[in-house]
Amino acid sequence: MASVNKVILVGNCGRDPEIRYLPSGQAVANVSLATSSRRKDRNSGEMIEDTQWHRITFYDRLAEIAGEYVKKGRPIYVEGRLKYGKYTDQSGVEKNTVDIIATELQLLGGRDGGEGGGGGGGGYSRAPAPARAPAAPRAAPAPAPAPQASGFEDMDDDIPF
Repeated sequence: MASVNKVILVGNCGRDPEIRYLPSGQAVANVSLATSSRRKDRNSGEMIEDTQWHRITFYDRLAEIAGEYVKKGRPIYVEGRLKYGKYTDQSGVEKNTVDIIATELQLLGGRDGGEGGGGGGGGYSRAPAPARAPAAPRAAPAPAPAPQASGFEDMDDDIPF
């Protein structure tokens, strides 16, 4: 039976990325990401905001991109998988960890990194296609060449996706 381990998070970075390189030369970047939800307290009726902190780890080219473009306070979209671990702290107490190993990154907000501003930055992933730095604003696209007869002219343009 197939299984799925996928996480999608949209939140604000709690600190600038920490970048290091393994002896193999592989780049690794770590970021903390805050996500929050709001709910109304049943007893008092006041709004309560619940913030969760997530440890995100980027590898290879994605780590280099995160190190260059992700900054504290910047909103980002991250896709990845959960990785559970354990370690023993200095006082001998065993602690559990949960990390998100990122496979995709999208910068949100304006180009200056602030919230609002509509649009968004570029999307980056560990897919076979090479990741690109955010491009300069694009000019209007050139007009498309005249369509050639293909036998599909009578089809509706109402495609459901």
